[in-house]
Amino acid sequence: MIALRHIKPGDYLTLFAGGVCTFWLTLMLWSGGAADKAVIRAGGKIFREVPLSRDQQLEVPGPLGISIITIEKNKARITSDPSPRQYCVHQGWLKQSGEIAICLPNQVSVELTGGAKKYDSLNY
Repeated sequence: MIALRHIKPGDYLTLFAGGVCTFWLTLMLWSGGAADKAVIRAGGKIFREVPLSRDQQLEVPGPLGISIITIEKNKARITSDPSPRQYCVHQGWLKQSGEIAICLPNQVSVELTGGAKKYDSLNY
């Protein structure tokens, strides 16, 4: 273990600068750009591409029934879905480019596109 008597004032400055750089890089790399449209898929095919600038509600058919997608104030979400566990509904509002909500049992998804995509492990 390093004794505190061996740590100099410059070492504290270096640790602080490293922490600030790490925080800044985290904010810059893990935040996507603003999205401008939503790509809605049903059964693996594009059902519709809609701009996020216009508030609307869409009904998307799937094998289990109708999924409802709400677009409001440049955000999108799956409001209602007939899937048993409702994971896509609990996903909440999608705001940044590259975010996606998928309802696998009903084969419906909504993905935000435009701007810089949000970094994740798949892009690495």
